[in-house]
Amino acid sequence: MWGCAEPCLGWGHFAPSPVLFLSLLLSAAPFGLLGEETRQVSLEVIPGWPDLPQNLLHIRAVGTNSTLHYVWSSLGPPSVVLVATNTPHSVLKVNWTCLLSPNPDGGLMVLPKDSIQFSSALIFTRLLEFDSTNMSEAAAQLPGKPYPPYSLAEFSWNNITDSLDPATLSATFRGFPTHDPTKAFANGSLTFKVQAFSRSGRPAQPPRLLHTAETCQLEVALVGASPRGNHSLFGLEVATLGQGPDCPSMQEQHSIDDEYTPSVFQLDQLLWGSLPSGFMQWRPVAFSQKQGNRESALPCHASPLHPTSEYSLPKSPIVQAFFGGSQNSFCVFNLTFGTSRGPGYWDQYYLSWSMLLGVGPPPLDALSPLVLGIMAVALGAPGLMLLGGGLILLLRHKQYSEYQAIN
Repeated sequence: MWGCAEPCLGWGHFAPSPVLFLSLLLSAAPFGLLGEETRQVSLEVIPGWPDLPQNLLHIRAVGTNSTLHYVWSSLGPPSVVLVATNTPHSVLKVNWTCLLSPNPDGGLMVLPKDSIQFSSALIFTRLLEFDSTNMSEAAAQLPGKPYPPYSLAEFSWNNITDSLDPATLSATFRGFPTHDPTKAFANGSLTFKVQAFSRSGRPAQPPRLLHTAETCQLEVALVGASPRGNHSLFGLEVATLGQGPDCPSMQEQHSIDDEYTPSVFQLDQLLWGSLPSGFMQWRPVAFSQKQGNRESALPCHASPLHPTSEYSLPKSPIVQAFFGGSQNSFCVFNLTFGTSRGPGYWDQYYLSWSMLLGVGPPPLDALSPLVLGIMAVALGAPGLMLLGGGLILLLRHKQYSEYQAIN
């Protein structure tokens, strides 16, 4: 048995009001990113023990005066530790003997420690499933009668070295339950695709979240698993570190521009503390087809954040290793996808949802060229008419003033 007695070294709809329209118009000046516009980004699978799956992914994004570290792992439940430092020379240190021990404190460090400006974590603890055809008044706050959840700490995960793609800066964790008596995952899997970015832009596929060099994207997909009901709805339980006695804040942003996700005007985000801080950002929409579109869009509902006082969470070794396991408080919220009506997972046995994780101010959508063009025509036409009328009156006045009588 290993031990570490000492610290180890080694989719929603929204109709904007005129006031909101004007405020958004004034705030949507030419878009400029705060922080680093580009970064040198590298992906590395940290090698562990030879007989274990390689399941520790380190994304290092280096800027002029700072470094971001994203450490993703499927040790225990899928988790990520996010660390921002004020130096381009900070490094990640992993002590595998400590990390795999019952007490992993100190097994994961970013050095130098005094360069750390912000750190937090996310843990994806459970895959939820609800029977949307069996509703009751007692379960009015739920999308249906809950089935026993799948604990993601009890999933078997792939070797991510096989899915590492340096060209797209991405890697995929793919898993299925270790014990699956109903054979629900005989032909199915749950995947967590992680992608980093060296500059700002938008992915080709909806919901086309605006990313920057300070962010990485996670796409969660449930594919091919057999539901336990005819109209099962699925969800995720997500845990994060609390800010002292309080939970991080959750906010909604609204936009008048839906070019990138038609009919989805809302952007949800989780914010940790004050700047420099981190954020989690997503559109309240999921998709029931791989080629996401309006027809396959499902609403995504997020429950309020609440402390985990009712039950204990599955433990994440990397979160314990970095933050310690004795003094941390966690907050939890659920994401549920779809309704009993309309499209659903049952259409093609497919469900996907995306989010961004980053540091600094969350990316802010600017008005698209299409909307700017429409507003230019709508607001410019009256101005052109006034200008044209004024020119005509001026010319006519000049024409009369140059007239001189013969006599």
